Amino acid sequence: MRGSGPAWQERLVDLAREAVTWRNRALLLFDRVAMPVAVCDVYGAVLLANPAMAAECGRTPGRLRGRDVLELFSPREATQVERIAEALRLRHRSRYQVSVRWRAPCGTERTGELTADPVSDTAEDTPALLVMLRVDPERAPSPAAPAEHARVTPTEARILSLLAAGATTTRASRETGLTTDGVTYHLRRLSSRWGASNRTELVARAYALGVLRPGVWPPEVFGGQA
Repeated sequence: MRGSGPAWQERLVDLAREAVTWRNRALLLFDRVAMPVAVCDVYGAVLLANPAMAAECGRTPGRLRGRDVLELFSPREATQVERIAEALRLRHRSRYQVSVRWRAPCGTERTGELTADPVSDTAEDTPALLVMLRVDPERAPSPAAPAEHARVTPTEARILSLLAAGATTTRASRETGLTTDGVTYHLRRLSSRWGASNRTELVARAYALGVLRPGVWPPEVFGGQA
């Protein structure tokens, strides 16, 4: 049919644009989730981690890429890992849970549970693992004030909490009463102070340094900031 070629090409372009739009939305949601979450390959290597997961390790999300999740969070029972490895080899798609312990950025030992769900487009595809971390309440971070080098001003704390919730510069300006240039100025100072190259890294550093409280939504700062 005449004209069918261009029409199909336009449709394919539209579908590609929609796919990019939904991918960006999914990544934005992934970053905003308060629970520590990561996507790993079938062998446990981290492909993607959200700021909350990175904060538990005292790193930025990008620095977790390629790391073995079971090196970051040590299994408390080796037999659990062996059973999961065998189940994945047989392409079973159950939900798997592993009791783990790890060293928090503040130096204390925490315990919790990793939950891994195999996910893929089809049953025949090699699955990736959607990994979520639940921190045991008795090992939850102490509400004590962060170390001196991680202290921020009330304005900086407010901007960071808004940024962690996904606010734009315009919204942060409206919420804080600053101009957009004022918000940008504070973000640049924080980025320079903590060596963050972008806003995602800045939020991850805020969690890792104890400025933002892990595991709560909407994001909030620890008490004692000055």
